[in-house]
Amino acid sequence: MKTLAVRAAVTLVACASAGALFAPAAAAVDIYSYANGCYALHDTTANRYVVRDGARYAATATSATAATPFRMQATALGSYLLYGPDGQMLSVGTLGPITPTATPGPAADWRLTDVAGILRMTNVFTGLHLGVGLGGRLVQTLSTAPRWSFASAQGCASFPEVEVNVKGQPFKGSHPSARVRGFVDTHTHVSAFQFLGGRFHCGKPWSPYGVTVALVDCVDHGPDGSAGVAETFLSGGSPGDTHSPQGWPGFTGWPRDESLTHEGTYWKWIERAWRSGLRIMVNDLVENRALCELYPLKQNNCNEMASAYQQANDMYALQDYVDAQYGGPGKGFLRIVKTPAEARRVVNDGKLAMVLGVEISEVLNCGQTLDLPHCTTTTIDDELDRLESVGVRSFFPIHKFDNALGGVKFDGGTTGILVNTGNKYATGKFWTAEHCEDPDHDNSPGDVTQGHGHTFSQFLDPVLTQPLFEGQLPIYPNPPMCNPKGLTALGEYVIRQMMDRGMIIETDHMSMKARRQAMAILEAEGYGGVTSSHSWGDPGSQKRIQALGGLIGPISSEADRFVADWREIKQYRSPNHFFGVGFGSDINGLHSQPHHRSNPGESPVQYPFLSFDRGSVINKQRSGTRVYDVNSDGVDHYGLYPDWIEDMRRVGGRAILEDLANGAEAYLQMWERAEAAAQ
Repeated sequence: MKTLAVRAAVTLVACASAGALFAPAAAAVDIYSYANGCYALHDTTANRYVVRDGARYAATATSATAATPFRMQATALGSYLLYGPDGQMLSVGTLGPITPTATPGPAADWRLTDVAGILRMTNVFTGLHLGVGLGGRLVQTLSTAPRWSFASAQGCASFPEVEVNVKGQPFKGSHPSARVRGFVDTHTHVSAFQFLGGRFHCGKPWSPYGVTVALVDCVDHGPDGSAGVAETFLSGGSPGDTHSPQGWPGFTGWPRDESLTHEGTYWKWIERAWRSGLRIMVNDLVENRALCELYPLKQNNCNEMASAYQQANDMYALQDYVDAQYGGPGKGFLRIVKTPAEARRVVNDGKLAMVLGVEISEVLNCGQTLDLPHCTTTTIDDELDRLESVGVRSFFPIHKFDNALGGVKFDGGTTGILVNTGNKYATGKFWTAEHCEDPDHDNSPGDVTQGHGHTFSQFLDPVLTQPLFEGQLPIYPNPPMCNPKGLTALGEYVIRQMMDRGMIIETDHMSMKARRQAMAILEAEGYGGVTSSHSWGDPGSQKRIQALGGLIGPISSEADRFVADWREIKQYRSPNHFFGVGFGSDINGLHSQPHHRSNPGESPVQYPFLSFDRGSVINKQRSGTRVYDVNSDGVDHYGLYPDWIEDMRRVGGRAILEDLANGAEAYLQMWERAEAAAQ
C-alpha cells in the first residue's frame, strides 16, 4: 500500500509539473495600445485597484469602477503619464514616495515592460519600479517582479492639447505605387529649435510632456519680451520693444506670422496640415556656425555638420513620438523616407512623407579661411556617406556665406549687412561684388559702412568696431551686382557626387555664376534631380530647372503675390514632364509667414471649407483658448497652411489648387528620375 501511495503521489506531482510545463503562456501585452485611453491601474498580486488617497495613492479599491481613472498620455513608445481627473499625475515625490503632481516631467513618467502578460512599471527619473507597501500605499521598489495591469475605465480628464479641427479621412491611393495627390512643402525647418546653439529659438515642435512644456517662450526674453533682442530686430522693431511671452494657452504673443524666433511647427499643427492635404514635407536641417558663435546664449556645438546630425536624430525622435500617440511603431502619420518608392508608399497609405535635407553654410565641413578650403574630396566622400546613412537625400551646396564649394547669392538690404559680417567672421573676407548688367543678377548687399546711422547699427556697431574689421569695411559698386565667385573644383566635385548618389540638388542661394555652372553640369548629364525650393534662385535658372524636369517651390507669401509667382512658373512649364508646383514655407527659418491679404474682405475664406479632394471638412483652428482665422491672422503657425491654400483657391481659382495638389506627384517623379539616373 505504501508503495502504491508513493507511486500515486509521484504521478500526481508529475502530472502537475507537466500541466505547469505545458500550460499556455499569458497573452503578451501591447504596451503601446494604451495611448490616449482611459484606464484603472490594477495590482494583480493583491487584486486591488489604485485610488487617490489624500496626498498619496493606494491599491485598495476592490473594483475598476471604484478606482481613480487615468488618461494614459504617451511620452514615448511604451512610456506614459498617468493623468488623473483632477489634472494630477502619479509621480515620484521629493523624498521618494508616490505622490500627485500637476507638473508633467520625468518624475511622472512611467515606462511599461511586459513580462509574461503582466506589467512592470519603471519610473523614468529614478529607474526604480512601482510597488505596493504597507496599507496598499504605492511605493518605489528595487524589485523587478511584474504586478500591474490596466482595466478599461470611464471618467478620465482630457490631457491639454492643441486641436486639429479637421474632420474626414486623408487621401489614400488605390495601391502603393499609384499616382499621389496632395501638396508638397519644399522647404521647412521643423528641427530649427536646435538652431544657433539651441537657445535662440523659443518652443519646440513637441515635448514628451506635452504642449504646456513645448510651447513656452524663451526664459531670456523676460517677463515682457523686451529682452528678446534678436526677436525684436528680426521682426523689424526697435530696441526695447516688448511682446507678450505667453504661448500656451492664450498665445497672445506668439506664434504670429512676423515672429521669427518662436516655434511655428508644433506637431499638432503639422497634423492639421497633413489631414488637409499636405503629403510631402522637405525638412532642412539648419545651422550657421558664425552666427551661432556670435550669439551669446547656446547649449549645443556650433559645428554645422554636428548640429545637422543632431537635428536628424531629433526628427527620428519626433517620428517615434507621433507613433506613440497613435498606438505603436509605424502607426503614426509621419514617416521619414529615404527613397521615392518609400515616399510613394507612405503617401498612398494616407500618411505624410518627410524628406531630410540640409541647409547650412559649411556643408560637408567645407568652410574656408582666406579662400583656403577646410575639406578635401576624401572628407567630402566621408561626409556624404554619413549624410546618406542618417537619411539625408537633399541639400544646398552653398548657403549664406561663400564656402569652399563656391560663391553665394548675397542677402540684400540691412539683413545683407548682418550676413556679410558673418561672411567676414566665417571666411576672413567680406563679400566681393562687381557691377553686372544681367537680368539674373544677384541681390545687392548693403554697404557695411552705411549700416551706421540706421537702427541696424545699434546691433552691429559693437561687432564692426572690433579690430578684426578695422580698415577692411567694403565699398560696393552701384547695383545691379553679381558675386564673381562661381563653383570651385570642389564644388563641381560635390555636384557630380550628388548626381552619382541620386540626391536632390538645391540650387537656391548659389551665386548666379555658380548656379549657371551647376545647371550646365546637370544639363550635360540630363539630370533632373534639382529644385528651387524657396525663391532664392533667378528666373533664368527656374526655366532651366523645369526643362530638366526639376521642381519649383516658390516661397510662401500673401495670396496675391504667390498666385503671381505660380502664373510665371506655369508659363515656362516643360511639356515633357508632369507639372505640379510646391510651396516653400521656410517656417522657423527666419522667414516671416504669409500675412493676411490686404483686401481680405474681397472673397474671404469662409469657414468651414472642404479640402482640395473634398474628403475633409476644415474649420477654424483652435490652440488652447486662441481661435485662428486666416482672414485676420494670416499664417501665424503651420496649422494654418490649409487655410492659406483655400485663400489661394479663392484668389487664383481651381487651377492653382489643382497645380498645388499635383505638387507631391511632381516631386516624386523628379526624385524617381534622379534615382534612375544614378543607377
